[in-house]
Amino acid sequence: MATGLPAGWEVRHSNSKNLPYYFNPQTKESRWEPPADTDSETLKHYMGQYHTSNLRADGVAQQDLGGKIRCAHLLVKHQESRRPSSWREAQITRTRDEAYDIIQNYYRRINSGTTSLGDLATTESDCPSARKRGDLGFFGKGDMQKEFEEASFVLKPGEVSPVIETASGLHVIERLE
Repeated sequence: MATGLPAGWEVRHSNSKNLPYYFNPQTKESRWEPPADTDSETLKHYMGQYHTSNLRADGVAQQDLGGKIRCAHLLVKHQESRRPSSWREAQITRTRDEAYDIIQNYYRRINSGTTSLGDLATTESDCPSARKRGDLGFFGKGDMQKEFEEASFVLKPGEVSPVIETASGLHVIERLE
């Protein structure tokens, strides 16, 4: 299956971060975001098929969580985001209002039960955590951006937040544990 990456680029997997990244063996350049001239739609389908983890909560009970929680999220970036690029698009040009309309639609679909946040995050989230169904793992207070943290810690397991805005973009958050 085609990756949508420009000639010379390939998708590799980082063992340390357990995430895919983009690598050009000729130039030895590696990056988390796709290179310029990437066909975003083709890459989205390739990544959804070959680089998505189906995560389970195995071993969670043995961990010392120390006040940490586990959440997944779906991120929609816009041109004013801190880094307006993602694994899906080398350069994000949508406005904040366009991003808001997109994520509101996702929120309605999740809230109505039409789809799950994890299923949508796999193909639609601008965060590399999309490969893990949006799962960010366990984090504690002070580990995330203030707005994200505040929204996450008031959720009960299984609850989904309304749209939250941070410097990274617009999020919908689901508390997993």
